Parts: sequence; structure tokens; C-alpha cells
Amino acid sequence: MTIVRLGRPREFDIDQALDRALQVFRAKGYEATSLSDLTEAMGITRPSLYAAFGNKEGLFRKALDRYVEERRKFWRKALEEPTARAVAEKLLLGSVDLLTETGCAPGCLAVKSTLACTEESDAIRKEVLSRRSEAETAIRQRFARARAEGDLPADANPGDLARYIVTMFQGMAVQAASGATRKDLRRIAETALRAWPS
Repeated sequence: MTIVRLGRPREFDIDQALDRALQVFRAKGYEATSLSDLTEAMGITRPSLYAAFGNKEGLFRKALDRYVEERRKFWRKALEEPTARAVAEKLLLGSVDLLTETGCAPGCLAVKSTLACTEESDAIRKEVLSRRSEAETAIRQRFARARAEGDLPADANPGDLARYIVTMFQGMAVQAASGATRKDLRRIAETALRAWPS
């Protein structure tokens, strides 16, 4: 636990504050989240937020780091599955649980934060897209290995399959944020898997 001491104002647990900020960003996305939303959720003053994180963008980047690191654990584990089909299944069906976590706003922080960004927030949009690109690259590399091992048909395109998985995930994230249930999303994932090359 890291305690931040900010002169006279107050002490606060930075990890707990980041978790609370992350939930606000996850619910609203970067653009729609105000400083008042953040300070209220975190239980701190604006001067304390500025002293600890610099500004809203700095706070978002730290929250995004935390969010992405948790997601990376899931993606890495999925990519260790023995077959490309099992990787796709783990990524899509496992994402249903991530997008509908109990106690969290439904959907995906990264998707929400890139769908509605003004020109002023373009640096944040680019940062989020860069993180998303890393995940797609890792999936593409795993599928390329699967094709080389004969686990995918010779005419299967690893890049296309990786984009397919990422696109399905993004679509499910939008559906989740719009009120789709876990059952709804699972049906979408299962339908997507029926198109998997054999």
C-alpha cells in the first residue's frame, strides 16, 4: 500500500484512489469523465489529484496501465492454449466475463475511451490504440505459429484472424456497455466461433 502525503491537505492510499478512478473512467470513458467525477470518487481534492498525478491525463495513463496489466494476464494465459481454436475460444468466451465483471461498469475502458475522443484528447486515443495494437500483434503471432505447425489451414491468414478476434471483442464491449447480458454476449461469442476455420 502506498500512502501519498501532500503537505497539509490529506493523505490517501494511491492504489485505492487509482482503483476508484479506473472505475469512473471505465464507466464513462476518458472524454466524458470530469475532474469533479474523479475527485468525488477518489475522495480527494483537485490540488491533491494534481500533486499526485499531474492532471487528468496523467491519472488516466496510470489507471490505463493498471487496467491493461490485468488484461495482459488474461491474454497471455489465453495465448498459451494448445490450439488456435482453443486460443480463440478462450479469448472470446473469457472476454464475456471481463466485459461483465461484477461491481464494474460493463464494457471496456479502452473501447469507451477511443469511441468518443475530441481533437484535444487525441494523444489519449493514440495511446489506447497503441495498447490495443500490442494485443492484436500478440494474437497474430500466435496464429502464425499455429499455421506453421499445421494447426490452422495453410490458406488461413493470421492477421485477418487476429483482427477478427479483436473486432468481435470490441463489438461485444459496445454491446455490454449498451446493456447486453452475459448470456447475450456468450451467444455472440459462440456464433463467432462457429465461423472459425477448420
